[in-house]
Amino acid sequence: MDARPDPASFRDPSGHVYIVEGQVFRTVMPRARDDYEFVRATGLLQQLTERNLLIGAAEVPRGTLGVRAAADAAYVLRHPTLPFISHPYEWSFPALKAAALLTLDLLLESLEHGVTLSDASAYNIQFIGPRPVFIDYLSFRRYDDGEFWIGHRQFCEQFLNPLLLTALTGVPYQPWYRGTHEGIPAGDLARVLPMRRKLSWNVLTHVVLQSGLSRPQVATEAVRVSRMKFPLAAFQRMLRSLRRWIEALEPARSRATVWIDYAGNNSYADEDTRRKAAFVAEFVAATRPALLWDVGCNTGEYAAIALRNGARSVVGFESDHGALDAAFHHARSSELALLPLYLDAANPSPDQGWNEAERRGIRARGMGDAVLALAVVHHLAIGRNVPLPAVVDWLIDLAPSGIIEFVPKSDPMVELMLRLRRDIFEDYEEEAFLASVRRRAEVVKCARAGSSKRLLVWYRVR
Repeated sequence: MDARPDPASFRDPSGHVYIVEGQVFRTVMPRARDDYEFVRATGLLQQLTERNLLIGAAEVPRGTLGVRAAADAAYVLRHPTLPFISHPYEWSFPALKAAALLTLDLLLESLEHGVTLSDASAYNIQFIGPRPVFIDYLSFRRYDDGEFWIGHRQFCEQFLNPLLLTALTGVPYQPWYRGTHEGIPAGDLARVLPMRRKLSWNVLTHVVLQSGLSRPQVATEAVRVSRMKFPLAAFQRMLRSLRRWIEALEPARSRATVWIDYAGNNSYADEDTRRKAAFVAEFVAATRPALLWDVGCNTGEYAAIALRNGARSVVGFESDHGALDAAFHHARSSELALLPLYLDAANPSPDQGWNEAERRGIRARGMGDAVLALAVVHHLAIGRNVPLPAVVDWLIDLAPSGIIEFVPKSDPMVELMLRLRRDIFEDYEEEAFLASVRRRAEVVKCARAGSSKRLLVWYRVR
């Protein structure tokens, strides 16, 4: 049996995650046994799983794993397999906010059971559609009366500070977060915030003072403060105040983003849009993908069509932050099995972290069963100067079947892109596009969206 430890779980000596033939297992080592048994006995874990706030877990025989590490474990847990693993630096603003609020809610409820969280890592949360779910059973441990919240700094770096960067300055946090992959330190955020923002009591408490405590000359004082008694009632008040503040945060944007209004402001006539939607519905009904990748998902309209016609779940990728946030709100309000993620297709998330394996890149986390790439090709081929055959190859490598849309130079959207630059794209032609598709796959069906000259190509890898 092929059992391999997940490279993202190597840091915790209390236990590790293993992937066995597509199933997910977690070991609970002897050092974590007492805390695990105490927390389990409170009924907290069962209550949280019944409310879909915590991923499910079943205790299984240690021999299930067939590895030496499991033989030394106190328990082995089996978890459900998630549709797709995402990272915090790929989440939209409302998604990161939802994950932050879940973390605080879990901590507040845990304290009512005499339990706390040993850390506050954003990587302890995954999404099923737009719903955040906590995944780390070993983060729960017995609460020691009066203890300081040791996870506060990590919570600020991985949740609060990225949200504040976007909420207070309008700067997207995703590139910065991806660059550090552990969040945004308080000292760095304090340097970029305007002085008037630092006068807020919340910012002063959670950012400016945190920044000061990280300086070497006050490290001894920080240790002394952390050892002081922190009454439970004061701890709970702080958490509730922090929760109210975060819940009220919204991204600051001085103007509308480029593509957020694309659904209502594009070169399609209504009849063209209906035909395009029908083509997508036909494709999805025929292929019925368990996991569909929607590259350039915009606000999620075509993802919703796919879900209505047989797709089990959709991961949407979008680089426009306004459209990305709108897609997340759309998924939540309509209860769609859609997880919209930030993706710059010309610079996607790479393998990174320890040994370049701790946080896997997009494709290393698994392929989709099908892909939609609607109004994407021209953004890469013309907007980012990626050769047309390379764009087609990249898209076809994402899934064994899909729809790729070709937008010609005569389209008003492409004309707008070319207005302020020289047209050096001699090979950007429909025939060259079709030849690139046919070199890699079978063309099942083509369609034009009515009066539009845009071409929809349904492909299937041979």
